[in-house]
Amino acid sequence: ALAGEVFEIHAAPGHDPHSVVLFHPASRTLLSADALWEHGFGVVFPALEGEHAFAEVGDTLDVIEQLDPLHIIPGHGAPFSDVAGALARARSKLAYFEAAPEKHAMHGIKVLIKYHALDVQREPRTQFERWLHGASYFRAIHVVYGAGTSVEAWLDQALQSLVKSGVIAADAHEVRNLD
Repeated sequence: ALAGEVFEIHAAPGHDPHSVVLFHPASRTLLSADALWEHGFGVVFPALEGEHAFAEVGDTLDVIEQLDPLHIIPGHGAPFSDVAGALARARSKLAYFEAAPEKHAMHGIKVLIKYHALDVQREPRTQFERWLHGASYFRAIHVVYGAGTSVEAWLDQALQSLVKSGVIAADAHEVRNLD
């Protein structure tokens, strides 16, 4: 019970093996955390570490579909009601990542970089690179998915993708958050 209302708690592994979603049956509202967003779902952290975790994402999407919510309040983004559309987009993204786990790994690296940029807002490029090279998670992901690609090339690929999508600015001197 929360604020006098009864919620159901459902396991939602995938993004994190210990994630849950909260469902309010009376209003058919789901607090989906990172299990379902309007245009996808959160990074599947166990998959970044080389575990086979995409199946859990699919199972969680099945649970959400079976709950048949009318409204979703996600962990990121605005609430939405096009649940069928969101589930279809999430399943499409999941199939893409299952077919190309290295694409999911690059997505995870970009998320890591973006959250760092949100935290620091602006940082000299040399300091940013020192931070990233020192990030054990970045190194671990590179070991699993970056074979044959230098750390510098992988970093440049991630930065250029983030610059192209307009969420950061990066040049030889500085990395800066844009939103």
